[in-house]
Amino acid sequence: MRKLIFFLIINLFLININASIVVMDYDSGRVLYAKNPNNIKLIASTSKVMTSLIALENAPLDKKIIVGKEIYEAYGSMTYIKEGEELTLEDLLKGLMLQSGNDAALTIANNVMPYNEFIAYMNLKAYKLGMYNTRFENPHGLNDSTKNTSTAYDMALLMRYAIKNKDFINITSCYEHRVGNHIWYNKNKLLKDYKYLISGKIGYTKASGEVYVSAAKKDNKTLIIVSIDESDKFDLHKNLYEKYFKIYDRYKVLDKNTFSFKVDNNTNNHYYIRNDFYMLLNKKEIDDLTIRINLNENKNIVEIYLNKDLIHTEKIYSLRYKERVNKIKELLLFWK
Repeated sequence: MRKLIFFLIINLFLININASIVVMDYDSGRVLYAKNPNNIKLIASTSKVMTSLIALENAPLDKKIIVGKEIYEAYGSMTYIKEGEELTLEDLLKGLMLQSGNDAALTIANNVMPYNEFIAYMNLKAYKLGMYNTRFENPHGLNDSTKNTSTAYDMALLMRYAIKNKDFINITSCYEHRVGNHIWYNKNKLLKDYKYLISGKIGYTKASGEVYVSAAKKDNKTLIIVSIDESDKFDLHKNLYEKYFKIYDRYKVLDKNTFSFKVDNNTNNHYYIRNDFYMLLNKKEIDDLTIRINLNENKNIVEIYLNKDLIHTEKIYSLRYKERVNKIKELLLFWK
């Protein structure tokens, strides 16, 4: 008993008491574990997750970019690209996300669109994703004259969105990149140490402490973990992944192929959904899941509740019953 108590006490003190941590289910966005999830903090180079997304969504990977004088404003972690050097956006994104180059961040932000517009896009995207406690003032995360602040919860939302982008996954899961005289290595060491990791970005300044956002997939289950101001970041993320992969299983809560019903009223409509919905649940939670169908003049939705918490809302579409029958006949004739 004494050994067990001692072990528990040691584990409690391994994590910084001021750290912010979130473990999120990718499918549902549900938070499975949280410690100080909404504390607003500096996020250092994990800001570059947003920088890369704005670039990916507004310019092609093969876009040619000539490095300009903006690199002279950068310091700290660098790719050491040179003024006048021509690189593709893909090259610069790999320098940004692998080497965490602040010079690459400034080059991207100044060339994908005007710099101030780029920063505005970062904040607009944050708002659209529900990152209401997040503020970007620069594309790199250095926190002297300008600062980027967020929360562990907001950054988990960002990472959940980011890993839907295949180019983002390909870039952040790359071990190294060679272009010209440059060789850039991925500073995310957990990529090699934990085979289930699919993406991640580390960050550090003296003011922010260690910051780490990552995502891992195992047995068709995907988790996102964010830690802010926790020095033992790699071991923490690995241990949390193994713990929560073990506790939870993935369930298909809504099946678009079987979710179907007809209401006998004046319109005689058939109702259906267009998307499947999955979520992670432990065995004790299955009986606490409730599906509510809400049909009214303003909106038709199906709501998923776990106990009293609304987890997911899915839009319900309607089709007149005769139209549905005709569509099924068309499909059968096509495959005949």
